[in-house]
Amino acid sequence: MFSIEHDFDATVVTLVDEGPAPLQEDIVINAFEDCITVEQYDARTDRDIKITLSIQQMRDLSAALNLPEGIYRLRRVPGGG
Repeated sequence: MFSIEHDFDATVVTLVDEGPAPLQEDIVINAFEDCITVEQYDARTDRDIKITLSIQQMRDLSAALNLPEGIYRLRRVPGGG
């Protein structure tokens, strides 16, 4: 299950783990104009852990999910945005 909210400066997606135990903590993804943050509570340290990805890193991750093993570099197509 997931939710999507549009805040003033970001789109916030929350992923909720469902199904048989053990379940993972919710993941909160904040999409800003210049970066993406991913946060998840870590019960072992009793802290929220946050990582920040650039927009290019997010594009690379999105592409990587559908590619076979290997090393890649994405190129911009002229006029493709």
